[in-house]
Amino acid sequence: MTETENAPDFILPDQNGNNVHLADYKGKYVVVYFYPKAMTPGCTTETCNFEETLPEFNKLDTVVLGISRDSVTRQKKFADKYDVRFPLLSDEDGSVCEAFGVWQKKKLYGKKYMGIVRSTFIIGPNGKIVKMYPKVKVKEHHLDVLNDLKALRETGGKL
Repeated sequence: MTETENAPDFILPDQNGNNVHLADYKGKYVVVYFYPKAMTPGCTTETCNFEETLPEFNKLDTVVLGISRDSVTRQKKFADKYDVRFPLLSDEDGSVCEAFGVWQKKKLYGKKYMGIVRSTFIIGPNGKIVKMYPKVKVKEHHLDVLNDLKALRETGGKL
């Protein structure tokens, strides 16, 4: 996956069981962030940070979508616990994670395993990836994404 490529289209259920189709957001900027597991510390921080700044994303006419391999039920518990107002999508079979290239070999305490590498993508109104953030550090990441979106708006889509 590279910048300027078309983003892989997908339809996934959100935390309420409603199907979300990426193609429905053509004409808008879309932030798609992938996180390893709902209700873990890093994923909670990242999701709450996006939730906290959601009004800023809305002002930029930008949709925020979170994706993990958690079930719809777990996404619902996560969204309810932290009052998340944007869609948290369930990719239980991992096909969307694979399509975006975030399902990768990871290493923790010397053990190798497959998992989601925390990553974010800004998808432009034309459906192309305009910015990729591989191996995200959660603390200020949402602000980086917000600033890049503001720059995209000011420059007509160029970073």
